[in-house]
Amino acid sequence: MKTILTAAVTAAAGFSLVGEAAATEWNVSVWGKRRAFTEHVEKLAELVSDKTNGEFTLNISYGGLSKNKENLDGISIGAFEMAQFCAGYHRDKNPSITVLELPFLGVNTLEEEVAVSHAVYGHEAAQKDLARWNAKLLMTSPMPQYNIVGTGEPRDAVAEFKDMRVRATGGIGKAFSAVGAVPTSVTATEAYNAMESGVVDTVAFAQHAHLAFGTINRAEWWTANLNPGTVNCPVVVNTDAYEALSDAERTALDSSVDEAISHYLANYGALLEKWDAVLEEKGVTKVMLPEAELAAFRATAADPIREQWIKDMEAQGIPGQELYDLVVKTLEDTRAGN
Repeated sequence: MKTILTAAVTAAAGFSLVGEAAATEWNVSVWGKRRAFTEHVEKLAELVSDKTNGEFTLNISYGGLSKNKENLDGISIGAFEMAQFCAGYHRDKNPSITVLELPFLGVNTLEEEVAVSHAVYGHEAAQKDLARWNAKLLMTSPMPQYNIVGTGEPRDAVAEFKDMRVRATGGIGKAFSAVGAVPTSVTATEAYNAMESGVVDTVAFAQHAHLAFGTINRAEWWTANLNPGTVNCPVVVNTDAYEALSDAERTALDSSVDEAISHYLANYGALLEKWDAVLEEKGVTKVMLPEAELAAFRATAADPIREQWIKDMEAQGIPGQELYDLVVKTLEDTRAGN
């Protein structure tokens, strides 16, 4: 944490410090460019500054502090105070929260994604998991179900996924692998080049990322209803920096999370409303897979991958079944509340 000191000086022989006021400045590591995926971080910075009269500021860096796959490492050593990362980038470093990346969880809305994410983040196992990296889970970056853009003939049957080279991470990558596709986990910033050079045929992203990283500009078709899952991308803070905040600063930060998320949801909702117009403008064909094909995909990928994940977690001493059950119960409770 960087503290800026302002002082009055006297004109006597030498300089004398007669008064000072401290301002807290945090560095925040994200990547790419400002987009729907980062709007809650931007809003959080605005709210925190407003609530502290500018005495606590978040300086957001888009790639200037760290590579996206190294943000958790940077948090662990205190290279910066806040960062965004995606669980699928390094599953071994954050195994507990990869429950949220399991395929076909049945999450239907961004609000449901927020609910299940924050429920898992609040679980002791997840907090203990991230504490190994001196990281405190602050908020999620909710994304809708991923779908793929591709080149060539549209793929509207599971059999056509065989040997398809797809940019997909985490549970989504495992789901595609289960039906014979060949997933690669190139980062979001590398996806366009991978598509352009032919390293991949297709790219799995949420809508904002297809726009932000330009993959929609290479696309000839887009699956509108595949919905294999999503990626979970938390915003975390360095624990030491968080504990070093004053009570007022900590309150300003914590109390701003819900409003920042609400702003994100509203902004993302506006993007989704114009998505069909984007597809039409760019001449991208919308592909709707028949329900029988979707059912075949789920049968092949969902249950086996979930059961293996639970088994793997339990072997590491992580309560995999409990975490999965928490997601299911949270979904039920959220829907009942609505």
